[in-house]
Amino acid sequence: MNRVISITDAEFKDEVLKSDQPVLAYFWANWCGPCRLVSPSIDWVAQNYSHGLKVVKLEIDSNPDSVALCKVEGVPALRLFQNEVIIASHEGAITKDKLKTLLDNHLN
Repeated sequence: MNRVISITDAEFKDEVLKSDQPVLAYFWANWCGPCRLVSPSIDWVAQNYSHGLKVVKLEIDSNPDSVALCKVEGVPALRLFQNEVIIASHEGAITKDKLKTLLDNHLN
């Protein structure tokens, strides 16, 4: 079973930018209510897209460099990377169906 990988600013370059497969970066915060609603969908993505997608999460308060690099303005936030480039982004709560559509539109 694939899982969401918690990373920090220090690991961002190697885990996200240097990845040989697309990466979904999930930005969240402990104090964020909508993040708690989105988290199960992120776990679902990690399990169901494990064949071609890495899923990482970053807590925004302790990772300001990645937040700035990805221009995250609110949480929850998603950034889909491929070959060091953001190919899709979303800010705010997202349903599992909309998340699936977003990924399917960019990964196929």
